[in-house]
Amino acid sequence: MDDRLKRLSMRSWRRGMKEMDLILGPWSDLHLSGLSEAEIADYERLLEENDQDLFAVVLGQQEAPAAIAPMMTRISAFARERFAKNS
Repeated sequence: MDDRLKRLSMRSWRRGMKEMDLILGPWSDLHLSGLSEAEIADYERLLEENDQDLFAVVLGQQEAPAAIAPMMTRISAFARERFAKNS
């Protein structure tokens, strides 16, 4: 399991779109180790999505696919809270 979480963390920090690196990287650092097996599977599905689509979900410009909607809700809330503190 530890190797799996390390791979997920690496994929979170190396997305290809810097904005998503800055959202998913810190989120994964804080939350991956506390996820259930089902939540980890949801997160893996989320990482298969296109960065531009995920970013549009975070910005509230589109809805997340149903399979990842609960996880995206958590991540979007984290991102809004994190960036509100920094502005």
